[in-house]
Amino acid sequence: MSMSEHSIEDVTRVVDGVLRSRRSLRAYRPDAVPRAVLEDILDVASSAPSNSNTQPWRVHALAGAPKQALGAALLAAFRENTLPPSPHFPHPLPEEYAQRQRDFGAVYYRTLGIDVADMPARLRQTEKNFGFFGAPVGLIFTIDRRLAPHSWLDLGLLVQNVMIAASARGLGTCPQVSFARFHPVIAQHLAFTEHELTVCGMSLGYPEHDEPVNRMAMPRRGVREFACFDQFE
Repeated sequence: MSMSEHSIEDVTRVVDGVLRSRRSLRAYRPDAVPRAVLEDILDVASSAPSNSNTQPWRVHALAGAPKQALGAALLAAFRENTLPPSPHFPHPLPEEYAQRQRDFGAVYYRTLGIDVADMPARLRQTEKNFGFFGAPVGLIFTIDRRLAPHSWLDLGLLVQNVMIAASARGLGTCPQVSFARFHPVIAQHLAFTEHELTVCGMSLGYPEHDEPVNRMAMPRRGVREFACFDQFE
């Protein structure tokens, strides 16, 4: 049906429901995701806008043995700890953002039953990133390193579309910037082109709804905390 066959209220309710129900999920059922479903998600996600229609994104999809092999290579690299830290946050992180990061960590580890001071337990949880949290599908998002920051915004719009399209189909996702640090490992493993750069990974699969970590809700700032209406007459 077209949008004209539905009331605006119905469409708004559905879209808002999908947006508000999306979570970064970290526990998945082992059920395979059909390739046709994944292709459908990526196809609709590719409607994301991009500057001058440059579409500066590339997605590598992994499942089965190839996903396990990459996960094993990433875990080994993480344990070796020879690669430099990923610069996705500045050091020091400005206090406003650092406080929200600390708040996330407190809620996250409390939900998992892990004491924040228990570094071995935290390390074991971190390592689950590299197995895509047990999800049957792993995605690696890349961009041409020659492009400017605004093209990274375009890629971010695609990533968001993937998450929303997956959620609308009963699937869960978790975007993972932790993969960026291991670009050399991923590039070699997936035979990247010279200019291809890892931006993030993503776990995708059918969620384990009974797992507390998947019911974790993070607080969001209110509209009037981040939006200014002084010039809105």
